[in-house]
Amino acid sequence: MLYLLMTQDKAERMMNLHYQITVKEYLEDSWSAWFDGLTISHAPDGATTLAGSVRDQSALYGLIDKARDLGLTLIAVGHSAPPGRADEPRA
Repeated sequence: MLYLLMTQDKAERMMNLHYQITVKEYLEDSWSAWFDGLTISHAPDGATTLAGSVRDQSALYGLIDKARDLGLTLIAVGHSAPPGRADEPRA
């Protein structure tokens, strides 16, 4: 039998991973909805970073596919800490 000894908050963080996807091109904030509600931020060089909670690896690949379909140049994809949780270690 498996016993889970974690809080609801920690269980939710384990189920939804947080990622950052950076592309070379500039995307307006209005694209956030199309990228499943990820937060859009911009670097001084014009690159765009999409960041937020992603359900699983399949959903992550779906977001990367959307970037490909738009002809965007992928610069980086990586884990990121959830907002307000940068000091907590990830499992």
